[in-house]
Amino acid sequence: MTEGEWMLMLKDTIEDYSLSKSMAVDELVLQMEKAWGFTAGKLALGVRILENMINDRKCVKFLSFTGNLVATGTRGVLKELVKRRLVDVIITTCGTLDHDIARSWKNYYKGSFFMNDAKLRESGINRLGNVLVPNESYGVIIEKKMQTLLQSLWKRGIKEITTNQLCSEIGKRICNESSILYWATKNNIPIYVPGITDGAVGYQLWLFSQDHDLKVNLLKDSGELNDIVFAAKKTGALIVGGGISKHHTLWWNQFREGLNYAVYVSTAVEWDGSLSGARPREAVSWGKINAKANRIMIEGDASIILPIMVSALITRLGEKLKS
Repeated sequence: MTEGEWMLMLKDTIEDYSLSKSMAVDELVLQMEKAWGFTAGKLALGVRILENMINDRKCVKFLSFTGNLVATGTRGVLKELVKRRLVDVIITTCGTLDHDIARSWKNYYKGSFFMNDAKLRESGINRLGNVLVPNESYGVIIEKKMQTLLQSLWKRGIKEITTNQLCSEIGKRICNESSILYWATKNNIPIYVPGITDGAVGYQLWLFSQDHDLKVNLLKDSGELNDIVFAAKKTGALIVGGGISKHHTLWWNQFREGLNYAVYVSTAVEWDGSLSGARPREAVSWGKINAKANRIMIEGDASIILPIMVSALITRLGEKLKS
């Protein structure tokens, strides 16, 4: 490295935080960009990349996340992204449908990571981390709502359905503005669930199919995603967590030379070779993220990171957003 390159590298100095009583979230994030180390700098850059992605009119914006977040208050943050039309396509897990349906009619409760799980089981209470989910708030209500919906579709002569169509039909029946599915349906934002059978909603589909010849057409979902990525001049994604929703988002974008914007939020590690822990630079090797893309990996708990990032985004985008 030349002396000139060293001097260019040593351009931006680290600055201390200057906190105040009435500081807004976006002010804090802007200070993170100057304070820099360590994850704070990544979070600040993540907000900057998302801001540029959303302002890029040529960009089709993907949102990928795992269902466990929907069991928490972070559901409200994800809902805001959908309500304000900050994303164009959603790829998620069956757990998202499960928890969004359940919490539209029933309550989940605060718990602890260190409760007696055997006693919880005896009491009909399920534990998801430090969130408590009574049976009547999950399986019971999901079965009731899904069987009613599927009977209605069957009576209309619908014998084959995609996961996108299913999500839309669910969204039409949720009269609750706290729901992600409600706002996705209202704003015509497609939701794809490649692992639809891995959850309570998927189980209800299977159960209904035992005495009805109902089919779920995942290949038609794939055709729609194919059309979306090939029609797009640019694509970007906010990818929260890992698993099938992350991979499906990356998979389809490799066919158009990769994402142009990518922000990962995850606690997973990369040294075990897992997809969940793989960093954006690994996706570049597969062509799933463009080599010239604006990209960042933010290591941290999404239930902390997302509310900060999205709050800052809403402030910055201001008048461009619909409240």
